[in-house]
Amino acid sequence: MIDPWTLQVTAEVAERGSFSAAAEALSMTQPAVSRQVSGLERRLRVSLFRRTSRGVRPTAAGEIVVRQAKDILARLRDLELRLGAFTDMETGDLRMSAFSSANTFFTPEVIRRFDLAHPGITLSLMRDDPAGPLTALKEGKVDLALITAWSLYADPAEAKNDPAAKSLGPEALTALDLVPLLDEEFEVALPADHPLARHRRVRLSDLHGERWVEGGHPDCLGPIPQLAKALGAAPRTAFFCEDWNGKQALVAGGSAIMLVPTLARRAVRPDVALRPTVPALPARRLYAASMAPPFRLPSVTALLAVLAGVGREQAPGA
Repeated sequence: MIDPWTLQVTAEVAERGSFSAAAEALSMTQPAVSRQVSGLERRLRVSLFRRTSRGVRPTAAGEIVVRQAKDILARLRDLELRLGAFTDMETGDLRMSAFSSANTFFTPEVIRRFDLAHPGITLSLMRDDPAGPLTALKEGKVDLALITAWSLYADPAEAKNDPAAKSLGPEALTALDLVPLLDEEFEVALPADHPLARHRRVRLSDLHGERWVEGGHPDCLGPIPQLAKALGAAPRTAFFCEDWNGKQALVAGGSAIMLVPTLARRAVRPDVALRPTVPALPARRLYAASMAPPFRLPSVTALLAVLAGVGREQAPGA
């Protein structure tokens, strides 16, 4: 097998255009560089360089070898960089996923603080995986996922309408670690000029007959039976919108009302009024999901600390 150092020397000769210049760049002697290249030529049974009046240039075979050598060396550097994330906090990549309401303020604030504390780590926010955040974690597509308790069902869509839906068992959470961050409360969002907006609290029974905006999981109305029981009837879902700005626009325009969780309160428009409900709707727990030790990266542990800090500040009553 060809060793990486020989590839490095060969690529350096091609880059510098001479054996002596390559030797100087690599802190080697010119004969040592020549021996490395000659040894590779004997192994491959081809000539890699031809002499010119200005030094040396790769042959056709040499161009192929140099191109492949640079690719291999780049991959090795990337490998070292990625593996370094397992042992230190100086460099590396970190991928997390979240959801719409969390991304209005909570997630950006976490990223801002993490970047300040660990500038060598590149933290990226990934798009939702169709298979779900927990599957993405297990398959190594993300390193940490923000999820809610509404995701901890075998079929979250079924759980939305069926109180008897099956929760995820221990086998589905094997090798995963769920860290509770905070319990989100819900308020109802009304147009600022809605008659009920004059009250400090809104009785859910007074919302009977109102039109509601539904959203994508988990930024939705949540378990419908719970909401229906509090309202006295199933909510009239008139609109479906996954965009947070679009949902607020529908409310501000007087077309509908919606629920707003704790994480999204900072992003509410001034022409939308938030009011606590009577009775209060069940809280929703926010978790940071990651691989459990020893498979957790040190950078994930550092990110968990930032998440916990921001979570304490955003918790209801903080």
